[in-house]
Amino acid sequence: MLKHIPAILTPDLLKILMEMGHGDEIVIADGNFPAAALAQRLVRLDGHGVPEVLRAVMQFFPLDAYTKEPVALMEVVPGDPAAPVIWDVYRDIIAAAEPERCHFEFVERFAFYERAKRAYAVIATGETEIYANILLKKGVVLPEDA
Repeated sequence: MLKHIPAILTPDLLKILMEMGHGDEIVIADGNFPAAALAQRLVRLDGHGVPEVLRAVMQFFPLDAYTKEPVALMEVVPGDPAAPVIWDVYRDIIAAAEPERCHFEFVERFAFYERAKRAYAVIATGETEIYANILLKKGVVLPEDA
């Protein structure tokens, strides 16, 4: 155990976050996402929801300042009446951690899957909300932030 590390961040997940470099991407996926089929590296956090995982990750994870939209969401499939209110929760979490990086990109479903295949890792959660997948692009830690 370490002090001040949220218990939701497992040793495997902390290792992955540390290994990631500038421009690498990570997906925090809902329970319906085909995480095991797509992930290069898979972290299972099935008993947790995306917001609590995102909140814990954002305590340590710098978003890419050189990308207009370092956060991407899977857009709603045309014709689907879903209106994901969880996206507002994500905006609040990102705004609390990095207010200047609250611009989200919306990615078509199959294009999102393709990005997930190339992502450094996928975190599979037990989130039951639909369209709750979120992709984060890692930035740099500046000397004054280290």
